[in-house]
Amino acid sequence: MKKILLIGDSIRMGYDKYVKMSLEEVAEVKYPEENCRFTTYVIRQMIEWKNRLYPDGDVDLVHINAGLWDTLRMEDGEMLLTIEEYERNMDRIFKLLKRYFPAAKLVFATSTPVVEKLFGALKRLNSDVEAYNAVATRVATSYGAVINDLYSLMAAAPVEYHTDMTHYYSKEGTRLITNQVLSVIESVLDIKGKPLDYEALFGETKDIVGI
Repeated sequence: MKKILLIGDSIRMGYDKYVKMSLEEVAEVKYPEENCRFTTYVIRQMIEWKNRLYPDGDVDLVHINAGLWDTLRMEDGEMLLTIEEYERNMDRIFKLLKRYFPAAKLVFATSTPVVEKLFGALKRLNSDVEAYNAVATRVATSYGAVINDLYSLMAAAPVEYHTDMTHYYSKEGTRLITNQVLSVIESVLDIKGKPLDYEALFGETKDIVGI
């Protein structure tokens, strides 16, 4: 059985259980129960997640996203984390991944687009998300990571796939994201999960948000 670790914010929390469900016969899939939030939090908590989920560091693949929290524009117009600070944090994250999970193949998922007009005083702009994704992609590839471009996937999807300004917990949005995450993981690890019956899953699961 392959061993897989999923790290990420509330976007990850929309697909993690379905990825685990699909791969249950070929891989052990673990992830923090909590929202992994912004990059500074990932840096702080990674050792805790390692010790709790895979204390020996024996992991075949880490799939990670981190960025949407960092792109938040506060009421004063300033970013929660400047793009320079974000780049430094991403570099620290990949150094830690290499240290804690030395044999793991790495996949970085880009942050997904938002519906800008739905935000209030605290905002996210897709131009910021794109800029931060570009920085993260450059850092990730320098560490040999495969890029899972969730931004492009969801930018081409109908706006109705959103369930709010940030998330895609609709059946259609969840299906798209989950299937792409599965496709990338399966390709990198040369494994194949079982198909998911989303109609049945969503019929049985009233709360699909996972948080």
